[in-house]
Amino acid sequence: MAYADSPTRPATVQMTAVDNLWYLASEARQQAEQVYHGLADDHEDFVEYETLRSVSRDRFRTVAERIEAQGLPYGAHTLAYNGSGEVLLVEQASIDTWVLPGGEVEPDETIREGARRELGEEAGIDVDYDGLGVLGEVRFRGDGHETWGVLPIFEGRATSTDLVVRDPDDEITDARWFAEFPENTRDRDVLSEWREKRFGD
Repeated sequence: MAYADSPTRPATVQMTAVDNLWYLASEARQQAEQVYHGLADDHEDFVEYETLRSVSRDRFRTVAERIEAQGLPYGAHTLAYNGSGEVLLVEQASIDTWVLPGGEVEPDETIREGARRELGEEAGIDVDYDGLGVLGEVRFRGDGHETWGVLPIFEGRATSTDLVVRDPDDEITDARWFAEFPENTRDRDVLSEWREKRFGD
């Protein structure tokens, strides 16, 4: 009874939770470092960028767990382009934003296999991959903790251009080819830098 009423127990429990989150963030950073260097060593001539996102404690734990598992907070994506140099974007209508097709990589997939599967689900096409177009470093801060993860974006020329959305998560509502990135495109400046580097316009 005296132990249960001890005023120090809640503080101990809270400190343990904080320590666990610090440990998770540290493990996630180590995994991200390995994945980043593995991709960078295997590819060349890609655009690099870094972004910072402040998130809630719960969201921080979620992304840190994803990074610890694979190094990837948001999975893998594809910059698919057609013969005219138009780039494929898919729409997330719930947030009124155009994004690159992509998502989480399954445990039995390579990173690029995951990007290819997601491309097929969200736009109904495939590409001949050229390599890595963009390699992002996404940093997260939440509740006094910080970690980071890798956002790999592969590039490739589409083998077909007829788009069909088959997203099993029902997050993607449309897919289109764009000669210019719409204003409400996620990471528009980074994608524009890639486009200029890739096509010189």
